[in-house]
Amino acid sequence: MTNLSYIGSELELFREAKNWKSYWSLLIKRYIGNEVLEVGAGIGGTTELLCQRNHKRWICLEPDSALANRLNHSIVQGKLAECCEVKIGTLSDLHHEEKFDTIIYIDVLEHIKSDRQETKLAANHLKNGGFLVVLAPSHQWLFTPFDKSIGHYRRYNKKMLSDIIPESLECITLMYLDSIGLMASLGNRFILKSKMPTRKQILFWDKFMVPLSIKVDPLLQYSLGKSILGVWQKKVN
Repeated sequence: MTNLSYIGSELELFREAKNWKSYWSLLIKRYIGNEVLEVGAGIGGTTELLCQRNHKRWICLEPDSALANRLNHSIVQGKLAECCEVKIGTLSDLHHEEKFDTIIYIDVLEHIKSDRQETKLAANHLKNGGFLVVLAPSHQWLFTPFDKSIGHYRRYNKKMLSDIIPESLECITLMYLDSIGLMASLGNRFILKSKMPTRKQILFWDKFMVPLSIKVDPLLQYSLGKSILGVWQKKVN
């Protein structure tokens, strides 16, 4: 069993980004099936947001044992649904016959060094017709000390992300999100060069910038943004 320690400290900070979470979650909810594998479940923020308690099975896969224990505690407390099950480890620790309707990576894939091997494994664990959902930071030229400090190996553009997806998966959608927030990232990249945003900065971005992005992104046809969202479907054999 793989047991890693997560070096990032941003999970609690970004948990307060309610508008942002609502924005991207509405775009992917249609792809969330009955049996779900959430890779890198962290402290359960995404689980709490997306799991509607009527799923047959929701696996919270987490390599950090301390975070996994916290997830288990949230299930016991009723904060997470009873259909949730915590497994400590990575995809390589799952039995090869375990298949899912949906596998999600929400701000996780950029933390995985061998991302191409990861998506290959993910495809093997998808049922025919199942969905792979990835949300990640976009554009390598936006890489900052903040990215490095929380364990990011890279940021993605459309080509980079498409290139690591197996041919057995068909692209359903691939878009950039948060065009207004892109300006904040540019400011940090070239001026502030901050290793960690403050709570005040996160709340300002979430309260004022994200609602503007929700309006502007469709007008720009989702061609700009500081995050990238992709959905792929496994081809039926």
